[in-house]
Amino acid sequence: MRDLTLRSLRIFDAAASTSSFSRAAEMLGMTQSAVSQQIRALEEEVKVKLFDTQARPIRLTDAGRELLRHARLVLSQVNVAMDSLNSLDGQYRGQLQIGAVPPANYFLPAVIAAFREKFPEMGIKLVLGRRDELLAMLNEHRLDLVVGSYPSSETDVQAEVFARHPHCLIAAPDHRMVAMKGIEWRELRDEPFIAREADSATRRFLEHLLQVQGLQVNINLELEGNEAVKQAVMAGLGISFLSAHVFQLELQMGKLAVLDVVDLPKWLDWCVMTRREAEEPAARRAFQNFILAEGARFAECRLARLGD
Repeated sequence: MRDLTLRSLRIFDAAASTSSFSRAAEMLGMTQSAVSQQIRALEEEVKVKLFDTQARPIRLTDAGRELLRHARLVLSQVNVAMDSLNSLDGQYRGQLQIGAVPPANYFLPAVIAAFREKFPEMGIKLVLGRRDELLAMLNEHRLDLVVGSYPSSETDVQAEVFARHPHCLIAAPDHRMVAMKGIEWRELRDEPFIAREADSATRRFLEHLLQVQGLQVNINLELEGNEAVKQAVMAGLGISFLSAHVFQLELQMGKLAVLDVVDLPKWLDWCVMTRREAEEPAARRAFQNFILAEGARFAECRLARLGD
């Protein structure tokens, strides 16, 4: 059997990641027929079927999953080697794949922009998603690092805290509770709540806090996404519990207000999570060091409007 080529492994990885030969072709700047031809040649090379092409979408066979695991390790080591060569002069080149959970997207672009001022030849791709999905991509070497709110419990993932993450109850500026001080949780029992979708991290955090308080509230509206919730709160449809990153602009403009509730805000930690590896890529370490040193400044939140 001839040696497998890096090109064939990259094409195989792209097809496996997208579950589509056509999307893999778009990613790689190839034609679909060329990708299909390369996959067939690879299957002939390893003498096993790698994809079930009758399924929709296509999916890996058991042999395909096993080869993918090794292929990603090989490609990761090649990337580490190229990364080391490209950083010998103190500059960084290539591309980092960064995963982040919302609402890190409200401050992370500013971190990336500041990092690229120092290292303009460094390309960065930002992928937003749910924490479990991003950690799976990190484990599969499809991401270099993940920015999230909870340290990972996985032993092969290293988490370092770089900033605090406040969560608050918010209301429209003319809501009757905005002028109140030291609001007790029990006073919220009959207030109309606008909640995030049931499987969101913000919703789960709210439900945990309500359970601790032994309180049931009136959730009269459930919406998907932070932006929809903000619009509903500004329209006077109820109060809501959100990350403070989400409403900084609206708070500054006086379109939303933070309620003074006992024991709020509640704080989580922003962490940068990476794989534990014997040989750490230089560019990844550079970005990791940058966010650990500067991330808190970019992630700082106001909890009251200027002048209040």
